[in-house]
Amino acid sequence: MSKGITSQKENYANWYTDVILKSGLADYGPVKGTMVIKPYGYELWENIKLALDKMLKESGHVNAYFPLFIPKSFLASEAKHVEGFAKECAVVTHHRLRTTNDGQSVEVDPESKLEEEVIVRPTSETVIWSMYKKWIQSYRDLPLLINQWANVVRWEMRTRLFLRTTEFLWQEGHTAHETDDEAEKETLKILEIYRNLAENYLAMPVLTGLKTDSEKFAGAEKTYSIEAMMGDKRALQAGTSHNLGQNFAKAFGVTFQNRQNKEDLVYATSWGVSTRLVGGVVMAHGDDKGLVLPPKIAPIQVVVIPIAKNNEDKTTIMNHVNDITAQCSKKGIRIKVDNSNNSPGFKFNEWELKGVPIRLEIGLRDISNKEAVLARRDTIDKQSIKLNQIVETISSLLDDIQENILNKAVNFRDKNTTIVQSYKEFKNIISNNGGFVRCGWDGTEASEAAIKNETKATIRCIPFNSDPTGLKCIYSGDKAVHEAIFAKAY
Repeated sequence: MSKGITSQKENYANWYTDVILKSGLADYGPVKGTMVIKPYGYELWENIKLALDKMLKESGHVNAYFPLFIPKSFLASEAKHVEGFAKECAVVTHHRLRTTNDGQSVEVDPESKLEEEVIVRPTSETVIWSMYKKWIQSYRDLPLLINQWANVVRWEMRTRLFLRTTEFLWQEGHTAHETDDEAEKETLKILEIYRNLAENYLAMPVLTGLKTDSEKFAGAEKTYSIEAMMGDKRALQAGTSHNLGQNFAKAFGVTFQNRQNKEDLVYATSWGVSTRLVGGVVMAHGDDKGLVLPPKIAPIQVVVIPIAKNNEDKTTIMNHVNDITAQCSKKGIRIKVDNSNNSPGFKFNEWELKGVPIRLEIGLRDISNKEAVLARRDTIDKQSIKLNQIVETISSLLDDIQENILNKAVNFRDKNTTIVQSYKEFKNIISNNGGFVRCGWDGTEASEAAIKNETKATIRCIPFNSDPTGLKCIYSGDKAVHEAIFAKAY
């Protein structure tokens, strides 16, 4: 273990917090439930963001920005939507402070009360659709494919760094279409982009499927999600894509002149992922030494540790190090030299904690042998490499590490996914081993609610390859309407 990190077996929740704090990803903010994303954590988020932003733009979406403040009356326009967020909304009632009479503190100026209270956005559907009403007149204005990168506020009572905080960063896409078919295709297209991001960049395998009515987004017709398994076998909803039908168009009167010159309501989608993905990466891959970061999103892909006994040795070593770093940088490899005065052992532990995929160790003896030592974070294996082969080896090794981290996560998920035929077996798995449980469900909210109440397990999704043929609901014993994935979740 590194730097006094709690082991995963001892207390997984404490391990998670220890790793985030001690690796320098984030810290607690001064207001309860908020967090400060530190530079290392923010660069990790930026790399995720850059990968997704590129995919969204390549699929025809464009970025915009909408206001942080939303008139309270807007939320009243879509009752189901506001019901889903009402308890989490932060409300602004006044716009000014004033100094107290004694000049020792400040207070709300009662004369600055707003005529209409405003909500700090928990999500942006209402303000965006108020604008779409102005922008959409004809089918020629469709489809409208807009995404925004923003912060949102949801006043959570139980918070955990990255996974659930009062304020968090995300992207939220909001699109408008001529037909329901177009909206459904858009919803599924985004889900596939999210799957690609999770698996091919975060090395985090996910299940994709449909949410139940009780778990879907407030105001949506359908919600699809990507569901990942964390290191403690709990599920993490890593992203969602919603087909909103015409609900928001009805609420805000967003109509267009269709191709038959008749007035019609537009069809809508919304979708998003957040800084929760950073927490997912920590829990999907981390170990008792700290983070294990997939190379594609790691802020630093290679850290170089020069090992010198004196300044003369250091000068000789650094001449070779500078050449290596220049070559790596030219190839687009994110490389950093740890030239601090800390001991080699301290540096090894520090960069293992931070999850850097490759550590390159080089000393005077290595140089005399025209080689260096490469250590992999994912397997802790070491190998000696000739200096003239280092850049090519690093490039190949980064690909191998990315693939290995994904394969390890896939094997872990598959090993901890169980098919059950009875409720007794279901309860035994959920309470003891945990993980994903695949079984029949009769499609009723009564059975779903009873299972959740008795076991704390929820339906994560109805997977696209669901096959209820011959299955019975594990709770009611009735004929199964769906084959569903259950798990305890974050």
